[in-house]
Amino acid sequence: MENERLPGEMIGSKPGRGQLEVRLPDHVERIDQDMEYCSVLVDGSWQKIRFHDYDRIFAIPGLYEQLFHDILDCRSPDVVGKLLKEQLQRENVSASSLRALDLGAGNGLVGAQLRTVGLGHLVGVDIIPEAREAALRDRPEVYDDYLVVDMTRLSEPDRSRLAGQKFNALSCVAALGYGDIPPEAFRTAFNFVADGGWIAFTIKDRFLSDEDTSGFARLIERATESGLLDVRMSERYRHRLNVRGEPLHYVALVGTKQADIPAELLS
Repeated sequence: MENERLPGEMIGSKPGRGQLEVRLPDHVERIDQDMEYCSVLVDGSWQKIRFHDYDRIFAIPGLYEQLFHDILDCRSPDVVGKLLKEQLQRENVSASSLRALDLGAGNGLVGAQLRTVGLGHLVGVDIIPEAREAALRDRPEVYDDYLVVDMTRLSEPDRSRLAGQKFNALSCVAALGYGDIPPEAFRTAFNFVADGGWIAFTIKDRFLSDEDTSGFARLIERATESGLLDVRMSERYRHRLNVRGEPLHYVALVGTKQADIPAELLS
């Protein structure tokens, strides 16, 4: 059964992590995942926190892992790590040779998985300072550098700093769509990767369908058809459970960049 936990259940954390009291809402109506929320006991009072209010989530040590991975059983970092590792091995590419830009890096959970795969150089990028603070607090050993920037409005110093990293890989896990990372930001990050470099990302399955309104379905389709992105493997999988205990499905893609995505491909 997919329904592994019940909304409204008070759930602690797995052994080895700090204990937090977290409650999912009772009898919640069917809502889209960007409107999901929980309640967390902080300093003796319950706080209602929307799942996409990442600044608030990252500010509470351990909450992100406990909520998304312990309670809602998020599998995305493991899935992307596995697929990327398999493809690199299949093509006899050393993981240590990859210099990756981790877009929407958050508190470094995905970065830690990429280090397990064996990536040699890793730079995190996120739009909110709380993400960088959480990554340095929780996983200071993961990133060689971490920038807080808006990828749609890069300053020249930040653009030069990123270009100087000479990336040959890009990762972006469970961060595309819902206004968190728009197609324009993904294009900018994609174009920092050298031709022939590796691209590994996940996206909600709906954003690749005919029902998509985010712009990603059109962008990925055009990039693939134009030969800018060579998709080597893709897999639809269960990203996590929603607050009702139902599965949310995403698609993971691993491929190689063949050329930059031009601006007109976004229109």
